[in-house]
Amino acid sequence: MTKLSVNINKIATLRNARGGNIPDVIKAAQQIESFGANGITVHPRPDERHITYKDVRDLKPILKTEFNIEGNPKEQKFVDLVLEVKPQQVTLVPDVQGQITSDHGWDTIKNKEYLKEMIALFQKNNIRTSIFVDANLEMVKGAKETGADRIELYTEEYARLFFTEKEKTILPFTAAAKLAGELGLGVNAGHDLSLDNLKFFKQNVPNLLEVSIGHALISDALYLGLENTVQLYLRQLK
Repeated sequence: MTKLSVNINKIATLRNARGGNIPDVIKAAQQIESFGANGITVHPRPDERHITYKDVRDLKPILKTEFNIEGNPKEQKFVDLVLEVKPQQVTLVPDVQGQITSDHGWDTIKNKEYLKEMIALFQKNNIRTSIFVDANLEMVKGAKETGADRIELYTEEYARLFFTEKEKTILPFTAAAKLAGELGLGVNAGHDLSLDNLKFFKQNVPNLLEVSIGHALISDALYLGLENTVQLYLRQLK
């Protein structure tokens, strides 16, 4: 079964809008785990506008499932945090300063030597590495050359076109995941996956080990309740 890692950034966004500790990010993560999620994802950004570096440090000792930290290793502060916390997985994302949300994957060919260096550093510290990439066969081949353990397919385009062109739009993701499997790369996926589009994605993308879902899941929880929502997402992955 494909694992569900819940991104809790939006819970921190709500907390930070008011100050204080409501909602409690740590308590929410523990509850999400107890409701059946297979992991917790965070993406601390340099301005700490949602998840803070303190949150990351506080989460590590209390989590019982896999901890996935996303971010851009070109920020030395991020690298230092990951090496200190030692999550089960680090996902390298080519964000830029001030970016609202992730909007592209790595050029694994242009950045090959840099990524090789960073991946070797994390792997030396027993941290599994994943690279955020577009559903492009050349980028998947390039990811293999960096020595990464996994890729995470950037699924925004699939989600955006799901209701109008899902049969066509899924094809590059199917091909990219198939190639990754042939190359020995694990396959993760994330960005705008939701209750509407997750089941079809799972059915058509081979070798899918993990999905990381935050914005849609936390939004659904406002209407459906957190426990029910986690269960509904898990059901789509069966």
